[in-house]
Amino acid sequence: MRFNQRFLLVTLVILILAGALSNLVQTSGRKVKVYSIKVPTQDGQWVYADLFKPETATKENPAPLVIVIPGFQRSKEALANIAIELSRRGMVAVSIDPYAQGFSSSSMQRRAATNEGYGMFALVEYFANTEILNYIDKERIGATGHSAGGNAVIQGARYFSEKARETGTRSKLHSVYCSGYVLSLSERNLEAAQSNIGAAYAFYDEGAYRNEFGHADMKKAPEALRLINSGFADSSQFISEVNIGKYYGNVEDRSLRIMYNEKTIHPFQPYMIEATANQLAYFDKVFALDHGLSSENQIWYWKEILGIIMIVTGMLSIVPLARILLSTPYFSNLVHDTPPALPKPEKKGKILFWGLFILAALIACFSYIPMAELSQDIFVKASTRRQTWFFPQRMNNAVLMWAVFNGTIGFLIFFLTYRLSGRKNGITKAMWGTQISRKELAQTLLLTVIIFAFYYLVLASIYYLFHIDYRFLFMGVRVFGPDSLILLLMYAPMFFIFFLSNSLRVNGSMRFEKQKSWKNILIMGLGNSLGLLLIVIVQYVTFAFTGTVHWTDGWLYVNLLFAVVPMMFVLPIFNKYFFQMTGRIYLGPMVTCLIFIMILLTNTVVYIPL
Repeated sequence: MRFNQRFLLVTLVILILAGALSNLVQTSGRKVKVYSIKVPTQDGQWVYADLFKPETATKENPAPLVIVIPGFQRSKEALANIAIELSRRGMVAVSIDPYAQGFSSSSMQRRAATNEGYGMFALVEYFANTEILNYIDKERIGATGHSAGGNAVIQGARYFSEKARETGTRSKLHSVYCSGYVLSLSERNLEAAQSNIGAAYAFYDEGAYRNEFGHADMKKAPEALRLINSGFADSSQFISEVNIGKYYGNVEDRSLRIMYNEKTIHPFQPYMIEATANQLAYFDKVFALDHGLSSENQIWYWKEILGIIMIVTGMLSIVPLARILLSTPYFSNLVHDTPPALPKPEKKGKILFWGLFILAALIACFSYIPMAELSQDIFVKASTRRQTWFFPQRMNNAVLMWAVFNGTIGFLIFFLTYRLSGRKNGITKAMWGTQISRKELAQTLLLTVIIFAFYYLVLASIYYLFHIDYRFLFMGVRVFGPDSLILLLMYAPMFFIFFLSNSLRVNGSMRFEKQKSWKNILIMGLGNSLGLLLIVIVQYVTFAFTGTVHWTDGWLYVNLLFAVVPMMFVLPIFNKYFFQMTGRIYLGPMVTCLIFIMILLTNTVVYIPL
């Protein structure tokens, strides 16, 4: 008991220290104030954002403003690295939750990035017209975004240029920077742009199959040539090959153009020091800043390191908490002796075990994209970006379908193996740890809710104190609102099929006598994640050899797996430890289902009605 109390205390101390240090990074050593704002927009919508205000931005010395727009499936924290570095250099940065993501509302538009800039259009209007924010230079308003956020800024350049022509004024958007998206670099969007435009595209971008030449080399790409040539007033100045990283045009008449082509893949582009440096150098140039920091001088990655420490520590904290609660009189009856491990399989048993191991992985691999496609037919409104309360999360619906299918397959494989082989080789049902009374089930559910509440109350406290959540790159554990609890009640029961199936298989068919713990953990982790990992491997091996990803239309579903695979690997480890605590298979999947599914729910698009 004393060990568990100390263990829990240590995890809390680490979380507080890491949160405080992350706050120092985010605020550039307290030289930048960071706080959340909520701006009402058209049609009863609203945009939620984090505002980074450097202490040098004052009424007497107004600073440029840059609105930072994350891409599809991302929230305001996902590009906090950009906001941190911009604000370090004296710019006011506003990192937004795009419409239908994070705490921002859904949109009445089905193409919110194109038609509303994910909410950026409304924010530019507000910042350009309000007299309240007197520390902002209204003549130097910019925007930057990655992926769908990059689409939003190019659409914004066109939108505000067209409005300026109608009123005979200059565009309210001084400069924009588009990362990870070139489909919007069309003649219509560029021909009348009254903004300086910078663009960056990953040399190995998975979505490049959609480009006009079908690849991501921007030197002679029509999209890049249109961008650069749009800055020239005379067609005789047009170029036929882009000098990557070279500035064309000039800032004063807003004809400045530049194209970067960093050698990375789409999801990691915003988190490259080189790509970040290119973007910082661009805004330094267009806003004529002289702050003394080189573009390579960056600190944001320290927040990412602290973020992964917080993610791991936060999950570890629930282990000693559960042990402490299980030692109390009310929950002590949930503790049973751990059932005996399964007899070590002999030759035929090993063949059967590894054969089924591979079969389950292949089923998981080959069922993912079909299940994603099926989800579009079942959850039609969410798949077509229409507001609905019926499973309103487009991307998670694909994962849900996959989880239900593979969880069911897992149950079938488990019970068929037992009937055909297990019971003939000394395996009994008592080894599974499935016996439980109604009272114990109710107590287990109550214990689960307490652990879940503790985990998120600690997160909410860290966020309240330091304005920091648990985050590493695009993987994040966010605070949530009441709507997310409603969604949890909707999604968790369906996902629980998979989580319970995993706990049964991990503790009922992968726990053998005299097996080394590290080996058991590795087998369990791979058994649960290998199928999805194979999808990523197939996708990128095909990409490496052919220049085109294997799954084209479904490439965003594959990118989603970068965050899902680590959770799938860790899941059985927690199921094992909770099984050892209680001797039963239920507490582990209940706790992990609530926590992991809430993580999924708060990190995706959600089309809840206004």
